[in-house]
Amino acid sequence: MNIYSKLLPAIFLLLGTGGLTMAQDVRADVQHYNIFLTLNDQTDKISAVTAITVRFTQDVPELSLDLVGRSSRDTGMAISAVTEGKVKVPFKQHSESVRLTVRAKKGEIHTYRIAYSGIPANGMIISTNKFGKRTFFTDNWPNRAHYWLPSIDHPSDKATVEFTVVAPAHYTVIANGLKKEETTLPGQLKRTRYAETVVLPTKVFAVGVADFAVDHSGDVTDIPVYSYVFPENKVQGFQDYAKAVEILQFFIDKIGPYAYKKLANVQSKTMFGGMENASTIFYEEGSVGSKFIEELIAHEVAHQWFGDAVTESSWEHVWLSEGFATYMTLVYMEHKYGTDTLKEELRTDRKKIVSFAARRHTPVIDTSRQGGYMQLLNANSYQKGSWILHMLRRQVGDTAFWKGIRAYFAAYNGRNANTQDFKREMEKASGQDLGTFFQQWLYTPGMPIVSVRKGTEPHTMIIEQKQDSLFTFPLEFKATGSSALQHITIKDRITVVRVPGAEEIQIDPEINLLIKDDWK
Repeated sequence: MNIYSKLLPAIFLLLGTGGLTMAQDVRADVQHYNIFLTLNDQTDKISAVTAITVRFTQDVPELSLDLVGRSSRDTGMAISAVTEGKVKVPFKQHSESVRLTVRAKKGEIHTYRIAYSGIPANGMIISTNKFGKRTFFTDNWPNRAHYWLPSIDHPSDKATVEFTVVAPAHYTVIANGLKKEETTLPGQLKRTRYAETVVLPTKVFAVGVADFAVDHSGDVTDIPVYSYVFPENKVQGFQDYAKAVEILQFFIDKIGPYAYKKLANVQSKTMFGGMENASTIFYEEGSVGSKFIEELIAHEVAHQWFGDAVTESSWEHVWLSEGFATYMTLVYMEHKYGTDTLKEELRTDRKKIVSFAARRHTPVIDTSRQGGYMQLLNANSYQKGSWILHMLRRQVGDTAFWKGIRAYFAAYNGRNANTQDFKREMEKASGQDLGTFFQQWLYTPGMPIVSVRKGTEPHTMIIEQKQDSLFTFPLEFKATGSSALQHITIKDRITVVRVPGAEEIQIDPEINLLIKDDWK
């Protein structure tokens, strides 16, 4: 996900919507969602039936699903019936959940059909686009699917999904997976069905319904790439979104196979700059014509590997999604535009990290947070996560780094992973003990604050770590008047460096270290 509002960088939104804390029912594992949606042009009310297939991991008397109930503001979902086959299932609906009386045994698989209707308060944006045309777009991240979908709305529960949408016939429907049906119905309606056979977390479920112009941008091997844009933007939109073809090929070559059978790039009403819905990426409607469009597309396409195919097991590990997508974007830009572009992006990102650290003294992996997940959209998760990958790449070397990245993806494709899983794969690939590296950069707040000053002895410089917790890191520097790059390891509070014939040193000239430079 790209969180730049209107694609203007450096403004992180601490949004108040969504991100509610819910009790995940770990006794159940959803296998499949079969979602039937009926939409109309007269009201914002949706009518739905969702069939949820669940495998139980324990004997249970009830199943708890996330679903926002009807509120006093006339939004929310009201359930009319729950059935298993032809048998009614007792249920009790609460403000944020519904509890089904099921009496299921460990290992059993059951399918429950839940009929409901209402106006989504969040998670599905029913509005008009910038051209005044009515549109419908799901917008589930981080855990807002339950505003319109009964579900286990947590990234650790991944399932296949099928969508059947009945809507006025003038609309085009796009969703996860491949289109299986498009049928004209009486009353100027149309039924469209999509099915995704790869398991997904609910955060990247997607349905978009609008008047679209559609272009087949090209193919990457046997994967068709499409652009869905508002007709008024089709000339520029088709040109912009076609960049995804080259980007998709780059990441396949760099990381491993693409997990899905299509890639659709969709102009939408998402509240984010971009949203990495699996195989069906939503970009905010102002993205067409933006000078940042190539970076935005690269970020969201990278998420198809990291965030979608390999999904963080819990929210404190969201850097495995956002940090990875941010760094893979830089890697793509480095590939296309050269190392100087990479360095400039790293400089810019380092400034954002330093600024964020001055406001919030928290580690990248913040286990203290309960709910309020929108606040994870910050420089720790994005830019610092990206910088950590860059430093890891420099520490272990390119060959071992990409070997580890590919091994990590291969091992956890279609699964969940946490930071220790990634660490284990990188240690195997590099043959190095990365315990200190991961501990200090991911579990410790802040970064090295480095002061450099002249020593009391001739031709010496004193390098001092001024932050509270000491870091161990390789430091590159050049002495004035010399082009030679010198390397030392910093691990103490004070390090004295001999630089014969030099009055000053330039530290980190190649932009390989996340530090705050406190020069004296």
